Formats: sequence, C-alpha cells, structure tokens
Amino acid sequence: MLAIWLGLSMSVLDSSIANVALPTIARDLNASPSAAIAVVNAYQLALVVAILPLASLGEIIGFRRVHVGGLAVFTLASLACALAPSLEWLTTARVLQGLGAAGIVSVNPALVRFTWPRAMLGRGIGLNALVVAVSAAAGPTVASLILAASSWPWLFAVNLPIGLVTLAVAAKSLPHSPLSGRRFDVWSALLNAAAFGLGMGGVEMAIRNHGGFGWVLAVIGLGAGALLVMRSLSQPRPMMPVDLLRIPMFSLSICASVCSFMAGMSCIVAAPFYLQGALGRSQVETGFLITPWPLALGLMAPIAGRLADRYPAGAVSSIGMAVLATGAAALALLPADATAFDIGWRMALCGAGVGIFQSPNNRAMIWATPRERSGGAGGMLATARLSGQTAGATVVAFLLHLDPKNGAHHAMWAGMIMAIVAGSVSLSRLNTRVRESGQLGP
Repeated sequence: MLAIWLGLSMSVLDSSIANVALPTIARDLNASPSAAIAVVNAYQLALVVAILPLASLGEIIGFRRVHVGGLAVFTLASLACALAPSLEWLTTARVLQGLGAAGIVSVNPALVRFTWPRAMLGRGIGLNALVVAVSAAAGPTVASLILAASSWPWLFAVNLPIGLVTLAVAAKSLPHSPLSGRRFDVWSALLNAAAFGLGMGGVEMAIRNHGGFGWVLAVIGLGAGALLVMRSLSQPRPMMPVDLLRIPMFSLSICASVCSFMAGMSCIVAAPFYLQGALGRSQVETGFLITPWPLALGLMAPIAGRLADRYPAGAVSSIGMAVLATGAAALALLPADATAFDIGWRMALCGAGVGIFQSPNNRAMIWATPRERSGGAGGMLATARLSGQTAGATVVAFLLHLDPKNGAHHAMWAGMIMAIVAGSVSLSRLNTRVRESGQLGP
C-alpha cells in the first residue's frame, strides 16, 4: 500500500500545490492572474482526458503496469516543470505531468480493491479517500513550506527524489491483477479526449478570450461526448461506464462528488488571491493560514469513515457539505482587519466539511459496483473528482476575469452554493439502497 499511497499523494498534491504560488508565477513569467490559472487547469484537463482510457487500459494490460508507467512520466514531467522559462513551457509540462498522474489515479481504486482483503476493503477505501482528501487540501501548506526556503520551481523539483523512490517500491510490491482479454477501444479513447479536452478546454478559453472560438470548441466537445455515450450504450464493458451509472447509488454519489470538489476547489484556488490581494498577506503567510484546512480534514476523515459503517453515507456526507458551506460563507464575510485566528477557524471549518464528506461518499461508490468493474468504477470516481476540481478552478478564473479586484471574494460564495447542491444530492441517496438487485458490490 505504501507505493499506492505515495503515488496517489504526489499526483493529488500537485493538483493544488501551485495555487499559493500562482500570483508569484504570474509575476515572474509576465502573465496575468487569470492566465496563470492555466497552470492548474492544464494539469486537471490532462488528467480528466486520460483517466477513463487508462482505467480501461489497466483492465487490459494490468493495473500495475499502468500505475508504474504513470509514475515514470509524472516524475520526468516534474523536472520539465521545474525548468520552465515561460508560462507556455510550464503549461505544456503540466499537461505531460497530468497525463502521468492519470496513469496513477485511474487505476488506484482498482489496486486498492486487489490489495486489501475483502473483509477489510471498507477500511482500505476509507484510508485511500483520506490520502486523496488530505493531499488535495495540504497543497497550499506544503507549498508555503517550500516557498519559505526557496523559489516556485522547487514546488515541482521536489517530486524527483520522491518519484524515483516510489517507482522502485511500486515495481516490487504492486499486485498483479487478472486481465480482461479484450482489445483497447481506440475510437472511444479519441471521443473521450475530444469530449473532455475540447469541452472543458473550450469553456476555459472562452472565459479568458471573451467567447468566440472557445465556445465552438466547447460545442464540438459536447457533440463528441454525446457520440461517446451512444457508442458506450452498445458495449458490454464500455470505456465510458454508462452501465454503472444505471446504479442509483453510484450515479448519485458521482454527482455529489463532482459538486463537492467544485465547491472545495473554488475556495482553495480563490484563497491565495483573496488573502494576498484583499487582506495583504504574503504568499508564505497565505500557505500557513490555509494550514488549518488539511489539519481539520485529517482529523475528521477517519471519524467520518467509522460513522459511515453505522449510518447512511447520504446523511453523513450531507452534514459534511453543510459544514463546508458554512465555512465558505464565513470566509466570504471576513472583515478587512481579520486576524490569523479569524482566518484559521474558517479554514478549519471548510476542511472539516470536506473530511466528513469524502470517505462515506467514496465508500458508497465503490461498494455499489461489481468487483469485475473495478477499473471502470475507479476511473469514474477519479473523473468525478477531477471534473469538479477543473470546473471549480474555471469558475474562479471566470470571476477573476470579470472582476480582478473582487473575483476571489465572489468565488467563496460560489463555493458555498455548490456545497449546498452537493449536500442536497447526498440527502437524496437516503431512499436508495447501496446494493441493487443483481448488482452487488464486493
């Protein structure tokens, strides 16, 4: 499990580690704040584009091979990020880094399922969710520690020694999994890339460049998505697992996950701009002020995992989103002369909300699906998380573009709204059985 968690932690951490340094990166590379967010979205988009194809490839050639290959690409791309002389170089390197991370993330839930004994699978899923949640929220804190001693390129260079050690451990310890024997669906992979890449990328481009060609790309992406769904409906084990979406508990959990990550990402990405711009904090101070978020998350996630064994996931997760919504609103209402304590307890509230939500929600998703569909279920779980994070970052970019001065403040309110939506979807699961007839989990 060490290799699985180390790889997962690196890939998730790098989705948020650059957030604190975005204002500095923009200044050093002569870019606008809204353009610098491409450093975050390039990584997220590459991940989203590659998740489902690589999850499918894992079922064909083995989850172990995909994971090790992803680790290698991620480590090399991290070096390219550290050496970036321009925003264009950095953005391209982040795309490659995201593709490597997709190899890690896409097969992670399946590896967990084949590593933990059946009787302890719930505990394994809960710990895995804890690693994801803590890594995502800890990015700003880790970034502040690195930036306190060095410059922003070291945010990426630090992955080199960790990546090499993780590669060595993974090559020796990861389990082998049964192979499906089917062929890789190239056409579905291309449609998937067009749907997510052109769809999300087109929306981001339209926001930055006042519409035009970006919206054309978004419409093309939407059309590719429709074709992918139609193709998937006629396949027994499709790359886009629409068959799993017929399971109510699974589909509702996916929807809640997208909305929750959108809410959390809106607040996390907006926080550095809000704290540094509106409140005059330094980038190092900003990272430390966000530290209560991952601390509270780490405290609450295992507690929520135990609660999920006794109470419905919908109830526990909805409480988490209520806490996050309260924290986001409290951040939006911060006074101009806010003290470190004022900021800290609000961040802690947000982190606690995310921690309460994630473990029960992910556990419900995995247990609602058949064991032989572990690859597809894991791919959808990761896609939901990354789609929500990308959408959340895009919302922040849009609001900063519309109102550079107050956009980050508006993003906090947007995060509150999405948390309320996620909580509402979670509550709707209370009338849905975890195990549908004929479609049992592990």
